[in-house]
Amino acid sequence: MLKTALDDIVMPPSAKLLGWRLLDSRPWDGWLKVGFDGRAEFCNPAGFIQGGILSAMLDDTMGPAVFVTSEGRYYATTISLTVNFIAPAKPGPLTAEAQVIQIGKSVAFMEGKLIGDDGTVLATASTTARLVEAARALR
Repeated sequence: MLKTALDDIVMPPSAKLLGWRLLDSRPWDGWLKVGFDGRAEFCNPAGFIQGGILSAMLDDTMGPAVFVTSEGRYYATTISLTVNFIAPAKPGPLTAEAQVIQIGKSVAFMEGKLIGDDGTVLATASTTARLVEAARALR
């Protein structure tokens, strides 16, 4: 696996809760792939993973894509997040992919998708984030 700037920071508790694990990365392309654990504890009464949890997974893929793409210089703080839920998410392994669309001087734009174990696209997202110098944000 390719070494990324993420290797040098401590995984936050929220990422641990979601089962966050880096699967693949192409920093030069602004692309990142992350695996998550779709735990039964995340389910709503209908037996599907609750939408807020799915949103958190997407957010926790798109932000790190900026961190990796900027080689650890910038931490992305979400300004807006739009999620489109396409199919219900069953418990089990989930994969998210993020693409950095543009990084400016103070704002970045990203897109993401969340995929079920069977290859079904479950949700898509777009986000805008304010860029903060990582040295200031990750004290």
